[in-house]
Amino acid sequence: MHVPFNDLVLHHASLQPALNQAIAKTVAESSFIRGPEVDAFEKEFATLHGVKHCVSCANGTDALYIAMRALGLKPGEEVITTAHSWISTSETITQAGGSVVFCDTDADTFTVDPQQIEGKITSRTRGVIPVHLYGQAADMDPILEIARRHNLWVIEDCAQAHLATYKGRTVGTFGDVATYSFYPGKNLGAIGDAGGILTNRDDLASWMTMFARHGGKGDHLIEGMNSRMDGIQGAVLRVKLPHLQNWTERRRQVAQHYNELLAGVGDLRLPQVAEGRDHVYHLYVVRTKQRDALRAHLKGRGIETVLNYPRALPFYPAYSYLDHKPEEFPNAFENQSRILSLPIYPEMQVEKIRYVAESIRSFYGQ
Repeated sequence: MHVPFNDLVLHHASLQPALNQAIAKTVAESSFIRGPEVDAFEKEFATLHGVKHCVSCANGTDALYIAMRALGLKPGEEVITTAHSWISTSETITQAGGSVVFCDTDADTFTVDPQQIEGKITSRTRGVIPVHLYGQAADMDPILEIARRHNLWVIEDCAQAHLATYKGRTVGTFGDVATYSFYPGKNLGAIGDAGGILTNRDDLASWMTMFARHGGKGDHLIEGMNSRMDGIQGAVLRVKLPHLQNWTERRRQVAQHYNELLAGVGDLRLPQVAEGRDHVYHLYVVRTKQRDALRAHLKGRGIETVLNYPRALPFYPAYSYLDHKPEEFPNAFENQSRILSLPIYPEMQVEKIRYVAESIRSFYGQ
């Protein structure tokens, strides 16, 4: 049996007629860059979260950069973020003119450890970017309390956490700004790159909209950038958005199957969900000291897995200038050699879930 890590062909199959119609309409109207479908998606995505503004952009990386520029990050100012994430989170801090300050992760959830944040704050610290990694919210209450006490802004990186909640409240509604990726493999994905930014602040929404469109199309009040969502991506996202809640529940069901079938197997550590949080399982990440051998075993049985991410951010060559040591980030450093992402997608059939679990059990002789 072949088990793909994600099956976008199957994902799009049931939506194909609606997708074809939406794309054809956009082409017929020549609404290729922004246009009515993008405008409508911005309103619908903001409404879904109970937030005043959604500013669309070209991708989730641009969303982070635009947000930091809007918040006025200046050269030399520091931004604290997690040591365990995709590099977009940290590279955009540098690109926006700031200095990256990494913080270790919580031992259970892979999200930034609030207890470590305060010790990283200096007179140059301007903001904090918690990442709701793999689909679980970061511990927002202490993060926000620290930010308020030190007069710091907070950007939520929600690229992997569409509709995740923290104490009953949807992520993307806590910080000054929240950024989203709609990369095709995300829980809500376009058919190309696309991104979005949520905020309740009118001033930030106005500035980000202007900045992302060359500083005000036709007026050029400032020097901006070109980061606009394509009309086709907006149309596709509008078709998909009403299904997001059902897809989220299905991901949770797949994860629950894994939890039941893999409980107590070998040294496997299953995803931990913290009290007061839920998980939307963009990724189902297990941990084992035998990660590489297990991955090879699964590959031999036709099962695709991924390493998200093979190195903690402080230990990539891009950050060698910071000269970080493993003991500074013990959890993130240990996890980089143990994490393994198993296949998960809303349409994953029970027989494939069982096959993955049986293959893992066979590796451990169980």
